[in-house]
Amino acid sequence: MTMLMASGMSMGQSFSLLAVTGGITGTLNGSDYVNTFGTMNALGIGTPETGLTLAVLSNGALYFSEFQVQFTGLATGHNASFTAYVSPNFTHSGAQVVEMCTSTGACTSSSGYAAVSLSSASPSTIIASMGNTTATVGIGVFLPDNDGAAAFTGADGAAVVNLVMTDTTSGHKATATWTFNGTPSQTVQDAVQLKLSTAPGGLTISSGTSSDFSLAFGNVNGLGVGATNTVSASGGTVYYTPYLLTPAFTDFTSTTATIKVYASTTFAHPTILQLKDAAASGGPYTVISTTVGSQTQITSTAGDRTSITRYLGLFVGYDNAASPFLGADSATLTYTMTVP
Repeated sequence: MTMLMASGMSMGQSFSLLAVTGGITGTLNGSDYVNTFGTMNALGIGTPETGLTLAVLSNGALYFSEFQVQFTGLATGHNASFTAYVSPNFTHSGAQVVEMCTSTGACTSSSGYAAVSLSSASPSTIIASMGNTTATVGIGVFLPDNDGAAAFTGADGAAVVNLVMTDTTSGHKATATWTFNGTPSQTVQDAVQLKLSTAPGGLTISSGTSSDFSLAFGNVNGLGVGATNTVSASGGTVYYTPYLLTPAFTDFTSTTATIKVYASTTFAHPTILQLKDAAASGGPYTVISTTVGSQTQITSTAGDRTSITRYLGLFVGYDNAASPFLGADSATLTYTMTVP
């Protein structure tokens, strides 16, 4: 084990913080521990600081690490409690929330963590009672989704977690602090993410090894023979499927985003096959732009983590030429989300 911090002593009793294998480390300054969680964002995009575990949640992201508390010097038959409170807090307290996991919690999972008290008069109990032994707990920083007036990015003022060991028989205390904001400074960044997914009753959308997605309409023909999700169109048939667009963005002053799309790679047979977009299954279906400078706008009022149902149409035209096209073809759509 690596010692993270040694506390002050009171009447012979003291406590130490020990790093777990693969867990967080930091700098010891006397009896105070100084640490940074590095650069973080509420969408959990990117690789967390060494020693941290990242949990991406439905309303933000939690960065956390287990560590151990070791009590020593307690008199025979005595036990001690271990409590914590945050003071001072981060300057932008809505952007970062200090959380801890109790010794009875599942500290390898986000479900075991809860916000730490901001009051010295009513601190959070991390360990209710413990003798001269070692226990595993955890510490983390939760970044909630923040947009609009609550948005914040950049390095924030330091938050200090005050740690207190109290002999529950004698009342004697040993204290130390954990300060968030080492070198480099702990930083909150903005982040954006756009996901495509399968809608109920729609074709399956698969995700690749990168951020790209794919779907296949299968066998199609200009008459729509054998298909159910089709609408008639001049010169052919439109095959359609519903799909979901889910935007996510955090720490922007705007609370809405604009989503556009264009065909960055068209079909090899563009007179026979065209991609179209609609807001409803019955249409109207409009041809998706093939020009990056004049993309087809899907919405200008997309909300954070609010799914949008759209209908992707594949127009299949009649082809009665001397050499008709039969076979496979493909195209690529590129979606762009912009948050002011």
